[in-house]
Amino acid sequence: MTGVASTGTVAELAAALRARKLSSVELTTALLARIEQAQSTLNTFVTIDAEGALEQARAADAVLTRPDEPPPLAGVPIAHKDVIMTAGLPTTCSSRMLANFIAPYDAHVAGGLRTAGTVLVGKTNMDEFAMGSSNETSWFGPVRNPWNRDFVPGGSSGGSAAAVAARLVPAATGTDTGGSIRQPASLSGVCGLKPTYGVCSRYGLVAFASSLDTPGMFARTAEDCGLLLNAMAGHDARDSTSLDRPREDYTRDLELPLEGLRIGMPAEYFGDGIDADVAAAVDQALAQFRKQGATTVPIVLPNVRLSVPVYYVIASAEASSNLSRFDGVRYGHRAKDYTDLADMYSKSRAEGFGAEVKRRILIGTYVLSHGYYDAYYLKAQQVRRLIADDFARAYQQCDVIMGPTAPAPAFRIGDKTDDPVQMYLNDIFTIAGNLTGAPGISIPCGFDRRGLPIGLQIQANYFAEARLLNVAHRYQLDTDWHARVPGGFAP
Repeated sequence: MTGVASTGTVAELAAALRARKLSSVELTTALLARIEQAQSTLNTFVTIDAEGALEQARAADAVLTRPDEPPPLAGVPIAHKDVIMTAGLPTTCSSRMLANFIAPYDAHVAGGLRTAGTVLVGKTNMDEFAMGSSNETSWFGPVRNPWNRDFVPGGSSGGSAAAVAARLVPAATGTDTGGSIRQPASLSGVCGLKPTYGVCSRYGLVAFASSLDTPGMFARTAEDCGLLLNAMAGHDARDSTSLDRPREDYTRDLELPLEGLRIGMPAEYFGDGIDADVAAAVDQALAQFRKQGATTVPIVLPNVRLSVPVYYVIASAEASSNLSRFDGVRYGHRAKDYTDLADMYSKSRAEGFGAEVKRRILIGTYVLSHGYYDAYYLKAQQVRRLIADDFARAYQQCDVIMGPTAPAPAFRIGDKTDDPVQMYLNDIFTIAGNLTGAPGISIPCGFDRRGLPIGLQIQANYFAEARLLNVAHRYQLDTDWHARVPGGFAP
């Protein structure tokens, strides 16, 4: 098997496996070798399960030799973000608090991908408890961007994004609470899809902010994202926020022409503060869509500027509540020396959580406290409604909304660690999608003068994932940004 074969897209690999042009064992072995070689420089994985992956690959090969139709992704290796439960493997959330925790069951999305035939090679590094925008808050150290190892890959799903960018796996899962799939996809030069909230169950996802957390995926193409979403989506009675909708094929509209597509261009996405290279790349992408018959429509989202403060009130409040379960009693880190129960709580949490997690717990506890709930948390929820109303009005004028995924390309490791506000502002264009619950995708659309990737964000109304993937796919048919490979990681 050639290196090119081992680093194909999900669609290419699934077809090659079905045609028996390569075996899952060969493919998995080749990718495990790439992972081992890259781990010391990129730090993309927290857990590598070579033995388990090869066992799954052998089982997949046996299935692929049978005359009946195999599962759609039989034998294709993937990785899971380490916030997603995987039975029998560690699920650490890249935190000291859960460094030794073994998941007792599969998350719903992990189970769906397992049923679809995928082979799990390991769990990817992330910002601790998914709190961060750079993958620097991990207990296991930062992930490095394959395009330049002095730069961040984005976060919190930076390990998954970097693994796909470096061709260590063809696809990986992630979670998006305020942009944690789309922003690292942009900074790492891959595709990242956040589905509509409730389309993918949160069951088995270690909770950060329950009304915002959304499982999704990274891959090299929009087509691959659709194939993965087919396996991950679906109603789950164990999750009260899971939506009971008919199953659909999210790849069904990929080839539809874009003639007549109305692209909304919010003034708020194209103002001051956008890096010049980012603005130029997005303008070129919009010109490409116009060549395919799309038109651009000016729109306004007057309350989107409030997304960042609204998000950090709501997300911190929900994090304060969700992370209260990690107290050293039933599971997770427990301090060795303590005097009584209260002291055990205090010391276990002080030792188990990192600085960013503690910061958000403190903020969340404050905004939920007596006398401040109405002033902060309730007010944030009211403004959240106003933001959603702005988008609802915008979609009466357009089919999709486009703009930069992030205001600038990747920044150097350490550049923003002492300034949390600047770090938070890196998600300024993605956060609204979580507050509203609507879907969004980031796709590569160029590079800056230093050779760092730039992402285009495409947003759409609720349940319009098939349309999003169609728009992204048609762009990728005419461009090759998504096919570029970081130096040193070519097959």
